[in-house]
Amino acid sequence: MATGQTDPHRRERILAAALDLIAEAGVAGASHRRIAARAQVPLGSMTYHFTGIDDLLLQAFTGFARHVVTLFETHLGGATTADEAREAVTDLIHTLSEGPRRDLILTQELYTLAARHEPYRELCARWMRRSRTLLEQHFDAATARQLDALIEGLALHRALDDTPPDRALTREAVARITTTA
Repeated sequence: MATGQTDPHRRERILAAALDLIAEAGVAGASHRRIAARAQVPLGSMTYHFTGIDDLLLQAFTGFARHVVTLFETHLGGATTADEAREAVTDLIHTLSEGPRRDLILTQELYTLAARHEPYRELCARWMRRSRTLLEQHFDAATARQLDALIEGLALHRALDDTPPDRALTREAVARITTTA
């Protein structure tokens, strides 16, 4: 394997390997040795690029959170009317719930860490603020907060349900939250 200087993508490979391993074995199954083996890098690369396993995990989950925010941006970015925004939210929920099982697992692993450790709670808070900011381009702040929770909850329920609700039910739930009486 090439040295760090001739392997400019080593750090990114380590972060990707960490997320892949977490999706497969959980945070509890992630170690420097296992991540290095999966990334096909020398074990010493781990301490060269990261101060420890906590630093590595936090950076890996930070990249994952950016990935999810990018999905929000992609879906909501083209909406110019409230109806288009509602449909974009519906599409987003279905994309998240029908997407890679890996993303669902990583989200839940991150939430578990956030429930126990402040740096991950701060990461989730930044992620939620960014998601709500994107939603607030189309809806008021209170509605954006409710939609953010709906997106997370419905995506999880749809992903884990043997017979997930169809788009019509998702569209109706989005409409109920976003349509004023």
